[in-house]
Amino acid sequence: MKLTKKSHACVRLEKDGRTLVLDPGGYSEEDAAVGADAILVTHEHPDHFDEGRLRAALEANAAAEIWTLRSVAEQIAAAFPGRVHTVGHGDTFTAAGFDVQVHGELHAVIHPDIPRITNVGYLVDGGRVFHPGDALTVPDHPVETLMLPVMAPWNKISEVIEYVREVKPQRAYDIHDALLTDLARPIYDRQIGALGGAEHLRLTPGASAEV
Repeated sequence: MKLTKKSHACVRLEKDGRTLVLDPGGYSEEDAAVGADAILVTHEHPDHFDEGRLRAALEANAAAEIWTLRSVAEQIAAAFPGRVHTVGHGDTFTAAGFDVQVHGELHAVIHPDIPRITNVGYLVDGGRVFHPGDALTVPDHPVETLMLPVMAPWNKISEVIEYVREVKPQRAYDIHDALLTDLARPIYDRQIGALGGAEHLRLTPGASAEV
């Protein structure tokens, strides 16, 4: 499986000539979802869900479909009848030839005064890749490649390190990194790499790796 990092929280997975895109939000490239056969969205925040990017992808490929939670589906389903599917924790489905399990229910706490919204994570192909969205969800299944939300208003580096330790992936690739400056990256690389207990990796936007 080929994994391509796009800006911020978006990644593209390619296998057997088909493409699955996760979280093509407003911090990602405008064409981040174009060419996708299937799109997964973890929650409604604009850095993960951008209606324009989803519309561009579905208009470019008449067979493309979206799987997401209700709050996102309600905003785009009417424009694409039968192509937007609502999922929640515990659901399983196949999208563009990828087997997907849904894990998690709530966004991480940003501040006690801010109501928590729904957030789901996606476990792809039996644990080959796990994208948790904006939560530190631990799936009840071994994970080979963890997409690690490394920098967000709702986390701190000690929580990120403990999350890697709890999930115990073979490797962790940074996502949710648009707010992290290049000046600070070596600090995160060093501390997560030394303390997380898993191989810690980083791809620049547009770069790819086999997972």
